[in-house]
Amino acid sequence: MNNIFHVIKDPVHGTMQFTSTEDTWVKPFIDSSNFQRLRHIKQLGMGDFIFPGAVHTRFNHCLGCSYVGSQIAQKIGLADEERQLVMIACLLHDIGHGPFSHAFEGMFHEKLIRHEDWTPYFLEDYGTKKFFQHYNRLNPRYHLTEEKFHDIANMIMHKPIAKRVLADIVSSQLDADRLDYLLRDSHFCGVKYGEFDFRWMLHCMAIVEANDSERLGITHKGIGVVEHYLMARRLMTRNIYHSQKKLALEALLVQLLTHLAKSVDHHAPFASIRASRLGQFLLAANRFNQAAASSYSEELKEHFLKENFVNYKEFCDYDVFALIKQLAEINDTHPAAQIASRLQHRVMPKILRLDHVHFSKIKSEIRQFQTKHQNEFQDWQIMLIETPHRSYSGEEDPIFVVNEKQMIQPIGNFSFMINAISDKLEHILFLCIDKMIIEDKPIVNLIKRLQSI
Repeated sequence: MNNIFHVIKDPVHGTMQFTSTEDTWVKPFIDSSNFQRLRHIKQLGMGDFIFPGAVHTRFNHCLGCSYVGSQIAQKIGLADEERQLVMIACLLHDIGHGPFSHAFEGMFHEKLIRHEDWTPYFLEDYGTKKFFQHYNRLNPRYHLTEEKFHDIANMIMHKPIAKRVLADIVSSQLDADRLDYLLRDSHFCGVKYGEFDFRWMLHCMAIVEANDSERLGITHKGIGVVEHYLMARRLMTRNIYHSQKKLALEALLVQLLTHLAKSVDHHAPFASIRASRLGQFLLAANRFNQAAASSYSEELKEHFLKENFVNYKEFCDYDVFALIKQLAEINDTHPAAQIASRLQHRVMPKILRLDHVHFSKIKSEIRQFQTKHQNEFQDWQIMLIETPHRSYSGEEDPIFVVNEKQMIQPIGNFSFMINAISDKLEHILFLCIDKMIIEDKPIVNLIKRLQSI
């Protein structure tokens, strides 16, 4: 039975082969409507506006992640039932994402609601007696139980389980998620930044004993490839994930949703939107934001998630694209309509790169400008964006290396480069200015002042 393979052709990993047993482990989840929804959520948000090839989806990535998880599990010698749990957890790790991936999270006050917060609700849809019965009919040798599914959920939600190494494959600094998305995003963006020798990385992976538990680590022969991998992560972050134009467009999208949420219940041109599923969600999100701004509590958050999951689970990029097109066709001065017109016709804002060393002074200058000219320019037309990022967290959760003498130490002890970037925050700071106001005299003067700082 195990010699029969289900093959998925993948542009990143080539021929991804799943045995018939592995296929039945994951296929009931893949065929579910919750997972199929991920076909319509792009991995890099609005990244394809900048990198036209970046139209790959969370669906592609999750399949690749499950495959990589299986490869790691086999390499380090996990038992079949452990590999089953790892593959399912890797497959479902992004199930909670909304339209445009991380960008959608920006519409909530201080990003208090993230995709991880929706994940338990999606998982509940699988944790039913009916699903277990269906799954276990297909998997008579590898039944799924409530206890096993609880471990799967804990791995996805970064909660402890008995065998830590399983969780490391799903979420750690060497996890299947990062190993897949770096290669995948690099490929579809048409860049080389995210490339590293995945096969050699896999060959060098090992179970190591660290802090009284079994962890996913690397042999001394893999130090070089981990250096390459961490530098790939740094370069992808700086050049792709934190691309200024990509982040500027996503910030405009957040502004559109936020302004629309505030007005959809009383602005006449938005009547048809108000009646839609997305319109009702935006209304609820606005109520949540107002309540959270004055008095936030976990109970408030849980109530919002519970009440609005039925709508959220239906959303994908198409819903927001349709909204943008509808708003762009409205001849209206409302910020949501104006922003939609910019996005629909790809009117990119002007990007002014700034020195983060002078962040406080720059922020103060812009705040004063916005106060002085609040009747001339809207908040979405002048946005300061700061993007801190850390390539490797050596203190919080180091990657462990087992050397020739079977001694286990953090990789920073062996690598000058990794030690140099460990726990270092890097910053990118830039100003986005609407092109429709770029030649206005106050804006010209603001740019000159900022450039002189």
